[in-house]
Amino acid sequence: MQWYLKVLKNYVGFSGRAQRMEFWMFTLINFLINVALSFVDSTLGLSNPETGVGGPIQGLYALAVLLPSIAVAIRRLHDTGRTGWWFLLIFIPVIGWLALLVFYCLDSEPGQNQYGPNPKEAGSGVM
Repeated sequence: MQWYLKVLKNYVGFSGRAQRMEFWMFTLINFLINVALSFVDSTLGLSNPETGVGGPIQGLYALAVLLPSIAVAIRRLHDTGRTGWWFLLIFIPVIGWLALLVFYCLDSEPGQNQYGPNPKEAGSGVM
């Protein structure tokens, strides 16, 4: 939970680097919260199961974490030595998503790069 809160604290921080653990823990907790809110929406009868469209509670949450999600993804790309513009691959179905998945799984670029010091080496882990 501390990784999730760290990303939210740095709400729209697009500069710097995010190590793998920060990115993947945020993604996992974000996914679990989405599943829980989807369940709440469907229990309250607010979602439409025929169209697969979520309810308003899940939609508001998704809107609230949209910018932090993009920011941590871009910082993760920075950690691998890539510019944030690589994030635009998300608009290319399948191939773009797979390329981003590979980039997100890669280890940090050792030492300092143009986006800052390596968070693992700098000891700037969690809060």
